[in-house]
Formats: sequence, structure tokens, C-alpha cells
Amino acid sequence: MAGLLRTRLGRPTNKRTVVALLLLLLAIGCTPMLLHQLDEQFGVADNTRYDKPTKPIVGAPEYWRDVRPVLEQRCTVCHGCYDAPCQQNLTSWDGIARGANAELVYGTNLRAVEPTRLFVDAQLPSEWRSKKFHPVLNERDDVREANLQGSVLYRVLDLKRKNPLPTAAILDAKVFDFSLDRKQTCPAIENMTAFEKDHAQWGMPFGLPALSSKEFATVESWLAAGAPVAVTPALPAAIQKQIVQWEAFFNGTALKQQLVNRYLYEHLYLAHLYFDEAPAKNRHFFRLVRSSTPPGEAIVEIATRRPYDDPAVKTFWYRLRLETGSIVEKTHMPYALNSARMAKWKKWFIDADYAVSALPSYAAEVAGNPFVAFQSLPVQARYRFLLDEARFIIDTFIKGPVCRGQVALGVIEDHFWVFFVDPDRMPPEETAEFLARESKNLRLPAEDESNAGVLDWLKYSRLQQAFLKAKAQALQKVIGNNNNLTLDLVWNGGADNDNAALTVFRHSDSASVVKGLVGQPPETAWLISYGLLERIYYLLVAGFDVYGSVGHQLNTRLYMDFLRMEGEANFLALLPRASRTAIRDFWYRGASDNVKQYLYGEHFNFAAETNIVYRTQQPQQELYSLLKARLGNNVPQEFSLTKESSKGIRTMVDRLQNVRGAGLAVFPQNSILRVDDAGQSHYFTLLNNSSYSNISQLLQADARRRPNEDYLTVVPGIIGAYPNAFFVATADNAMTFASMLKNMKTEADYTALADAFAVRRTNPDFWRFSDALHDYYAKQQPIASGILDYNRLENR
Repeated sequence: MAGLLRTRLGRPTNKRTVVALLLLLLAIGCTPMLLHQLDEQFGVADNTRYDKPTKPIVGAPEYWRDVRPVLEQRCTVCHGCYDAPCQQNLTSWDGIARGANAELVYGTNLRAVEPTRLFVDAQLPSEWRSKKFHPVLNERDDVREANLQGSVLYRVLDLKRKNPLPTAAILDAKVFDFSLDRKQTCPAIENMTAFEKDHAQWGMPFGLPALSSKEFATVESWLAAGAPVAVTPALPAAIQKQIVQWEAFFNGTALKQQLVNRYLYEHLYLAHLYFDEAPAKNRHFFRLVRSSTPPGEAIVEIATRRPYDDPAVKTFWYRLRLETGSIVEKTHMPYALNSARMAKWKKWFIDADYAVSALPSYAAEVAGNPFVAFQSLPVQARYRFLLDEARFIIDTFIKGPVCRGQVALGVIEDHFWVFFVDPDRMPPEETAEFLARESKNLRLPAEDESNAGVLDWLKYSRLQQAFLKAKAQALQKVIGNNNNLTLDLVWNGGADNDNAALTVFRHSDSASVVKGLVGQPPETAWLISYGLLERIYYLLVAGFDVYGSVGHQLNTRLYMDFLRMEGEANFLALLPRASRTAIRDFWYRGASDNVKQYLYGEHFNFAAETNIVYRTQQPQQELYSLLKARLGNNVPQEFSLTKESSKGIRTMVDRLQNVRGAGLAVFPQNSILRVDDAGQSHYFTLLNNSSYSNISQLLQADARRRPNEDYLTVVPGIIGAYPNAFFVATADNAMTFASMLKNMKTEADYTALADAFAVRRTNPDFWRFSDALHDYYAKQQPIASGILDYNRLENR
């Protein structure tokens, strides 16, 4: 036990320390003998080894040039988010050096847990060790054998090389569990021998084909050399100049400027900011962070749970921190910074005639309520800022840290359209006065921080009802008396903004937001005002803590019910008063008495009749057509099927677009279809929209399913971060694919379809398909594209 009983300096430890260490090792399932063997073979582990990374070695693969592309193509597709298996994030060298942690981020915590955000909550590998992360790189002697045999990363890749996937098309579910809530096995190096013996088929990539010989050799040589990495490549001079200009703007010292910048930060902290006036090839993205160091010095990011939490320092600066991790689709929300945007912000916020006499505090009841914290800022300015990139704002509800969206997404339909109230129809003084007066009723669950009680939502339910009653009275006064509830109430995007209409698709526990009115006319739609948009943002984004307690997350979900109903009610107000009840009743078939009491209350019986002229007996469908006409050219056609020029493929797509009914219940939620025609590949996303009698209940979703009302939406290009299945057809057999899907009724029918067309996870050409898909996506969307996530790929 000599290697165990001595420190790295060779000094003997005392007996009490040894006993404590032995008990700790036994508690974590690691025998002292295994540690002893590793220490004897490769020296005692030094958890500070990678605090100063190995510099590039002549002749060895280089991380940025050689290794990172392999990891992005083969590893990041499963290890790129908070819920990556074992929290192993492989989007950057820092994530590799940080290592793995068996604790689940998406657990049912009775109390909030400590955040573990890469680049935020710790910086050095040794700091992550104190947060229960174990290394996947060798932290013992820097020699080839130790760097390989002492590396979990190498051993799991080598395990797959030695034990390739079985040849069966579908993997044995008893061996391979792909469910999101599966029990995770996160071996440290001390447990690798047992892991290899017990789970020989679990090499990496898990449940996917192995790396090619060339790819494996590249990673192997890199790890053998000690995982060297060069400093982050220097930024181009044009980018550095932009950073200086924007950091100067974000750090203006006048009180007005400080309040504006606080507002901007709280809404942009999740954005991938980029300079679109720089050369297109410079695809650099930045995060807006709070730093304890000023511009010109190295950034020292201030870590807080929420963007509006107290930074706990007397002075801080807003800084642009380069995003050095791989760009993954599920967290990628690009936002352009340019001279035109700065001019808008100055016009709306800085040059406007108002005064700021004091800055708001960071107390939860103030900072967590934007109608209190930012009461001094003009309401029009705040709303125009949100509308300017409305798709981005809605996207933050779904992306960002919430890699698993059951909390928020169980409360929205699978497909709906979003419209916005025109800011010019919002009387600024009356609106500001109303929001200030009602701010007490606009409090949000985040005010209770991350450890809210499960029943706290009842308090917010009463506040919301009081607000809606006051809102109905105010609208009756402003709109009802003037009989001016017309299409002009809906924002059309002005001269050139294509954010005026958005489409949301839910894919079970994930979702996507795209510009335009995509797909068939949906069952429901939302009309969002400034107050509603701001509240949803502070509920689901700024105020949501993924590491919070189950009570906090449940309150968030329940409160979102109120906000969805409010958006739907706003849309219903545009319809003839006589038709609203029947449409509302259809949306909420089978809803509980409590929901009906809330939904059908006084605040939803808005008496004003619409002044929109309807000429048919289907007013909702007619309203959709009227809104399309109002938006005109501001409805993007990116996902329009009319773009498809091949007549044969267009016929196939039209047939798929008409697929409806219970047979879709066995079809994946989000699939990608590639159709090869004359040397050209056409990509389509197939979105399976599941229907429910209502979505106002937290549990028993299966009992509320209405599979006969399911329908398929087909769009050109890529939508969604988490594909469930891949299919390949040709122009010659595309109609066969469409016919089989249209006639599908049972699981056996789906199996037959998959046997003929699917690129299953066991397909020897899987990685070739994946590479071609990502190459297409990058060319289609050079700024907006990111690496897709394969954690939800089916095994069928």
C-alpha cells in the first residue's frame, strides 16, 4: 500500500487520514487495490495536471486542426449539452479536461443543487474535481502508456473498436437502453476494468458505429501525447475592433445607459452574438457576460444562477466572451450586432426623452419582476427591442440550458402560430401606467428563487386572475368604446422585419421555432402583447433555474398554463364574438373543472365585438388568410414547399403533407428524409404533430391523446435539434416511401418502412449519412446551423 499511503511528495500520511481515505474509496465503489495498481503503474494522480495544458508537440495531432473535427462529428452529437450522458461535454478541450459527473442535472431535486455550467461555475480542471467531476484524461505520469491506459476517453473508444456493434438492424433493448431517463454508468478510471468486463458492448460512440481506423488513430495519437492544445487562435483585427466598440457601448456610465445595458444583458445573456458586418468566413460567436475585470483585461466571469441576481461586487463590466466550444444546434441562438442595431438601440433607449434617477436593486422581488426593475425604461422601447428579433426571444424559451423541455413543453401544442400586437397600437403612456399599477399582480415564480414550494403556484394563480380582470377592464375602456378591434391590432413587421409571424413545433420533449407561417393551418394560435412576451421570457428563461427544486420547476410549468391561455384568448378576441366559445371549447375538450372555471371566467368574457369583416362560416381559417395577407412579404418562404423544383419529388411531398390519422402514432416525432435525384440530395424534415383533447393537465397525457387528429408537416431543409430517425429515398422510389407512410397503421408497418428506407443507428453507412447531413445544413444555414443531437435517435 506504499503508493496509497504516501503523498506525492513522499511524506507519510497519518493513520486517521488513511482510514478516512479508505472509507471514501469504498463508498464510491473503488477498491484501494485498484488505486494502488494504478499508482504503482503510472504514478499518483495529480488533479492539477491540466490546469496548464500540454503545449502542441511536433508530429502529434493538434486539437483545433485534427482532433476537434473528429470529436464534433462522432462525439459531440451525443455529448454537447447539460443532459449529455454523465455531464461529459465534449464541445471543447475545457469540457474534456473537466471530465464526467454521475449526478443528473435533470433530476427531481427537493432542494436546488449547485450549478455545474461549463466555463461559468469553475474554470480549471482541479476546480471541477472539487465539484465531483472525475477525469477522463490521464492525470498520472505523462508517458504514452499511462496517457492511454489511464484515460477513460481512450478506453471507451478502444472498447468499441474491440467490440463493434452487433450486425442486427435493431440493437437488443436488454443491452442497449436509449431512454432519456436510463440509469447512467459513469466509470472513473479506477473502475474501467470492471466496466469493460461487465459492459463490453458499451464502447463509444454508444449504440453507434465505431470511429474509422483513421479517426481512431488521430485521437489515439493525440491522447498518447498528453492531449496537447494550442491557445485559442487569435481573433481577426476587424473582430477585435468590433469588440472594443461594443464593450464601450455596453459599459456607458450614465444612469440611463447603465439601466439600458442591464436590460439588454438580461435578454441577451444566452445569445451567440456575432458581427455580421465582418467577413462571412469569420464565424465567431460571443456571450455577453458580467466580469469583475474591465475591457482590455482577461475576462473573469461572475457566476450567478440567474442573469438578474446580485453580482456581489461593487463594480463590474459587461464583456464579450468568445465562445470556444463547438456550436451545437440545441443551444445555438445567433444574434447579430451591427451599426444599424446600435442605432436602433440608441434611438429607442438612449436618445428618448426620459430620466433615470436611481438604479433598481437586486432584491428578488425587484430584480425578478421586469415591470418593477425596468419601470423607468419606455415601454415602447422595451417592446420594440423584443420584436426586433422576436424569433430569438421565443427561441430562448426552448433552447439554452433547458436541453430537456418537459417542464415548459408539456404546456404547448405540437404545432401553432404566433402573432404580435402592433407596438403602434399600444398607447405608451396608458400602457406604462397600467403595467406599473399592475406590477404587484405580475409577480413571477422566480421571485421565490430556486426552492419554491409546490403549492406556491396558487398564490400566482390568484395574482394572474386579478391581472386578467384588470386587463379586460382596461381593454374594454380602450378598445370596446372605440370599436377598433381590427387587423391593424396585429403587427405586420413594418417595412422589413420578418419576425412578425412565427411557427412553433413541439417534438415531444423538445421544440423548434421558425419564422413564417409554416405547415397546415394549426388548431390554435397566440397573439402576444408586450406584457405577455416579457412575462414568458422572465418565467421560462431569465427566471428559470435548471438546477432548481422540483417545486420551482413545477410552479414554472403551472404558471405557463396561465400565459398560454392568455395568448390564446388574445387571438380569440379577433374572431366574431359568437364563434369564440365553440372554438375555445374545442381547444379544451375534457378539461378539468378548475381549468374551466379559470378559462371561462370573467376575464375571458371580453365583450368587445371585433370590427374585422368575416364572410365565411369558418372564421378561424378566414382569419389565418387575412393575417397572411396583412403580413405580406414579411412572411418568409424558407420552409415553403413551393421552392421544390423537381416535379416528381414535389408530388411525393404533397402526398406526405396530406398524411393524417392514427397511423402516425407509430411514426417518429421528428425525422429527416433525404431524396437523391440525379446526383443531388434534397433534404426534408417530417414533423409528426400529435393531437390532444387539451393540454391543460400536468399528467395523463396518453389519456388525452386524439391520434385520429394527428397530421404530418413536411418542410424542405432542417428543423429541430433532436432528430429521431433518418430515411433515404431516391426519385424512383420516393412515391413508394410516401405510400407506405400514408398506409401505415401498426408497428409492423413502420418496421417495414424502416427496413426499406431508414438509416438506422446500426447502419454501416451511418456516419457517412451524418457527415453529408451536417455538410448540407452548414451550407444551407451558414450562421444558424449547429451540430445536431443524437440522444433521441430511436432503436427501431
